Amino acid sequence: MTTPLTLPGSRQRLTLAVLLLSSLLIWLDNTILTTTFETLADPVRGLGADPAQLQWATGSYTLVFATLMFTAGALGDRFGHRNVLATGMAVFAGASVWAAYAGDTTQLIGARAVMGVGSSLIMPAAMAVLMWTFSGAARETAIGFSSASAGVGIAAGPLLAGVLLDHFWWGSVFLVNIPVAVVALAGIVTLVPNFHSPAPRPLDPAGLLLSVCGLASLAYGLIRAGQEASWGAADVWGPVTAGLILLASFVLVELRARQPGFDPRLLARRMFGGGNAALGMLLFAMTAAGFYGAFYLQGARGLSPLEAGLVFSPAALGTIAGAPLGVRLVRRRSLRPVTVTALTTAGLAMGTSAFFGLHTPLVLNGIVYLVQGLSIGMVIGPVTAALMSTLPLERAGAGSAVTNTVRQTGSLLGIAVGGTVMSIVYRRTVEASLHGESGPVRDRARISAEQARHAAAAACRPAPARAADDAFVHAMHVTAVCTMTIALLGAALLFVTLRPAREPTGPAPRDAREPAAR
Repeated sequence: MTTPLTLPGSRQRLTLAVLLLSSLLIWLDNTILTTTFETLADPVRGLGADPAQLQWATGSYTLVFATLMFTAGALGDRFGHRNVLATGMAVFAGASVWAAYAGDTTQLIGARAVMGVGSSLIMPAAMAVLMWTFSGAARETAIGFSSASAGVGIAAGPLLAGVLLDHFWWGSVFLVNIPVAVVALAGIVTLVPNFHSPAPRPLDPAGLLLSVCGLASLAYGLIRAGQEASWGAADVWGPVTAGLILLASFVLVELRARQPGFDPRLLARRMFGGGNAALGMLLFAMTAAGFYGAFYLQGARGLSPLEAGLVFSPAALGTIAGAPLGVRLVRRRSLRPVTVTALTTAGLAMGTSAFFGLHTPLVLNGIVYLVQGLSIGMVIGPVTAALMSTLPLERAGAGSAVTNTVRQTGSLLGIAVGGTVMSIVYRRTVEASLHGESGPVRDRARISAEQARHAAAAACRPAPARAADDAFVHAMHVTAVCTMTIALLGAALLFVTLRPAREPTGPAPRDAREPAAR
C-alpha cells in the first residue's frame, strides 16, 4: 500500500486551507443559484425562465459534474492532482463570468455546463490531495473540516445572494465567484504539492460518452414529463428508456475494462457501495427540497432574497455544526447509530414541509431547517470519512471519483424528479381553478406560479395569483412526502450497510482493524 508523503505540519494546514476554500467555492455557487431561481423566473428582473429551464440551469451543471468526475480523477493520476485542481479553478472562474452576462436562458445553461467542467476537475483532485496529505485520525478530521466548509458555503450563499439581488442585477451572484477563485488559484499554485498516483489510470472515452448520453437522456425525459404533465408521452418514456439502456451499457463496459475510469467493482463492497447509495439518496432529497424551498419562501410567501436567505440560514448553520459534532459522536459511540439516526431525522424534517402553508410562522420554518441541517451535517462528514478509509491510498482518486459521481447523480435526479413532480401536481391542480379566466392568463398560469402572479398583476385580477399560490403549496406538500420517503429509504439502506461485521476467529493486526472500526 502506498503511504502518504510526510509534510511539515504548517504546510499541511495551509494545504488544507486551500482545499477548503476550493470546496467552499463550489457549495457557495450552488446555494447562490438556488436563491436566484425566483429572480430568474421573473420576466422583468430576470430571464423569464420557466421551471424546465431552471431545472436545466442546475441539471446541466450537475450532469457534466457527475459524468466528468472519473475522467478528472484519471487526469489527476496522470498529470498531477495540483495541476488538475488549478485548471478546474481557472475554468470555473471563466465560466462564472460567462454566466453573469448570459443574455438568455440558453446561454445561462451553457455557462452552467462549463462551470460543471471546472467543478468536476476540482472535487476529485481536492479529495485526492487531502488523502495524500493526511493519514489516520488527522485524515478523518480533515474530511470533517471539508464537510464543514460545505456548510459554510451553504450558509453564506443565500445571505450573499440576498444582499446582491437587493442591490444589483442577477448576474452579480456569479461574479462573486471570481475573487474567491483567484485567491484559491494562488494558493493552489504556491502551496499544494503536485501528487501523482504511482499507477495512473488510463482515460476512458467510451465510458465517458455512454455516461454523458445516458444521464442526459434520462434527465431530459424526466424534465420533459413536467412540461407534458404526463409520464405516458412518447417523448418522456422514450428518452428515459434510452437513458437506462445507455447507463446499463456503461456499467457493462466499465466491468469489462481492465482499468475502468469508473470502477463499479468498488460499489460491490458492502460498506462503500451501500454507503455511497445512501448518500446519493440524501443528495437527491436535499436537492429536491432546496428546489421547492426557494420558490416557497420567495414566491408563495413573498419574501425578498435576503429575507429568504435569513430564514434558510439555520439549515446552513446546522450543517456547519453537525459535521464536527458527528465526528465526535462517532468516536464516542459508533458510526451506525449516529448516522442512521441523523439521516432518519433529516428525512422527517424534510417531510415537515408537507405542513407548511402560506401563513406558517417563519420561526417554525427556521427551527425545522436547523434540525434538517444539523442532521445532514452529522451524516455527510462521518460517512464520507468511513467510506474513504475502506480504500487503499492508491485507490483514493478512483474512490473519490465514484463517491462524487454517485452524489452528483443523486443531485441531478433530485432536481429532475423533484421539479417534475412539482410541475405535474401544480399544473393539474391549478387548471381546475382557471376555468373562468381568459386564454393568456390561463396559459401563463399553467407554466408556473411565477408566471401566474405576473399575468394576474397585469390583468388586475388577483384570483389567478391566489389559485397559483394554493396549487403551488399543494404541489410542495406532495413533493415533500416523496422527498422524505427517499431520505428514509437512504437511512434504512445505511442501517443495513453499516451492520457490524463478524468478529475474526484469530487475532488481526491493528492496522487491518482500523478501517472497519472507523
